Amino acid sequence: MKAAQRPEHSSDHQKVEPVGGGTSSEELIWAEMGGMPFDQAWALQERLFKRVVDAKLLRRERGEAHKDGLHYLLCGHHPDVFTLGRNGLEEHLLLKAEQLREQGIEFFRINRGGDITYHGPGQLVAYPILDLDCLFTDIGRYLRMLEESVILLLAEYGLNAERLVGATGVWLDAGNPFKARKICAIGIRAGRWVTMHGLALNLNTDLSRFGLIIPCGIADKAVTSLAAELGGPVDEAAIAQRWREVFARLFDMKMTHNQNIINY
Repeated sequence: MKAAQRPEHSSDHQKVEPVGGGTSSEELIWAEMGGMPFDQAWALQERLFKRVVDAKLLRRERGEAHKDGLHYLLCGHHPDVFTLGRNGLEEHLLLKAEQLREQGIEFFRINRGGDITYHGPGQLVAYPILDLDCLFTDIGRYLRMLEESVILLLAEYGLNAERLVGATGVWLDAGNPFKARKICAIGIRAGRWVTMHGLALNLNTDLSRFGLIIPCGIADKAVTSLAAELGGPVDEAAIAQRWREVFARLFDMKMTHNQNIINY
């Protein structure tokens, strides 16, 4: 089975500038999803997305400036699930429906960009639901900043993570076609300059699950995890906390924890 053609393998060392200079008034309200099933997390994202859009439209009616928007962040992981983006090919799922049921893996075709990926225990999944009108209106920049948040985090663990031109996400040894391996998948949806979906960083992930798909539609590249790179299990909660700190600094936002948004 052939995957879609990809551009020449090369690393992209583009520097991504943080938002603002520590003077932003934007508040980022975050909550922990725990191991929430994917369909429930997707429905929650849709509800939060609507709240952000409604708040934006109300500010416009009042003639208020593009600031003090509503922004949410959901973090956690999911039980085993494959998700296929709106441009993905179902042939990149290598199991039939009966085999999925036998292995206890769910499957959803969803409204983000990108192809097929795996979510499961041992990952850090993060869904920023941001009003970009209050930050910057550039989807390409937003994707590069999501990548940058992971690149900066992994640098603290001694890993030289990179971008791969034409393949959104975060990679190791991106410039070596024989060693390049993906450690973080990224796929988003944006409407009215409000984002949803996000990233999945492999921490203690069971990498064998990726053998049941053609990850992101790329057949000739491997997938890795932080545990695999460091040679042992890692502290998922500590890494999630550190990633949130890096993300908030990069986007120049003030973090507020409010677990009640899970029930919105």
